[in-house]
Amino acid sequence: MYKILKKRNLTENVVEFVIDAPNITKRCLPGQFIILRVDKDGERVPLTIAGYDRTSGSITILVQSVGFSTMKLAKLNEGDFVEDFAGPLGNPTDLSGFCNILHVAGGIGSAVILPQVKYLRTNTSQKSDVILGGRTASLLTYEKELGEYADNLYIMTDDGSKGEKGFVTDMLKKLIDGGKKYDAVFAVGPMPMMRGVTRLTAEYGIHTIISMNALMVDGTGMCGCCRLTVGGVTKYACVDGPEFDGHKVDFEEAMNRAGFYKEKEKEHICRLQNK
Repeated sequence: MYKILKKRNLTENVVEFVIDAPNITKRCLPGQFIILRVDKDGERVPLTIAGYDRTSGSITILVQSVGFSTMKLAKLNEGDFVEDFAGPLGNPTDLSGFCNILHVAGGIGSAVILPQVKYLRTNTSQKSDVILGGRTASLLTYEKELGEYADNLYIMTDDGSKGEKGFVTDMLKKLIDGGKKYDAVFAVGPMPMMRGVTRLTAEYGIHTIISMNALMVDGTGMCGCCRLTVGGVTKYACVDGPEFDGHKVDFEEAMNRAGFYKEKEKEHICRLQNK
């Protein structure tokens, strides 16, 4: 059993939990994830490690309520326990070969970006700019924290309620055309957003890394749920990733697979909400 030390509501349906998990904090690094079960009958849910404190032995995760298990998890409070909390899983982010990096985060992709930007600021001399995007200002997460660790933070909202109006790709193009030099772009967020970023960076010849938050069950590559095609080769996001060369990912295949259960999910959520 793993105790919830802190709970914080970040947006309408996004909750931050700090979990007591000292064995995981000993080994985890930015880019990795955990898999948890809310209770003994619960399904396995993969969640990005949004932060870690080796001194206190705690792990921070973001939970977006989109289905039965995440809705159930979001209802827990400080002092409650989750049944299982396994990790760290996946390969850590490797940005060691780059000097000037641009991180692009859409939605709760900021959970992946934040520990990387923090690590770069506190452990290296590498420069890191961040573009943080969301549909509206109230849906932006970790804006304050990213502003603390990034060299420059650029805000984009679809409705213009904060920062500049438009998409993250608009700011990306503006920065590059304005003379900014980046030797790597790291993008995390909805797949259409990551596809848009990779298409744009391909025009400029900038190496681009993406994080594939695919469906996962076991986190060991056995179930095949998170498979995708990268450079014509089948890969598994849980063990080969979750990060890949964005210019080699077959986004059309990945997006089709990600949408396979959409109708089932809608039906299930309607039943949960008694609609």
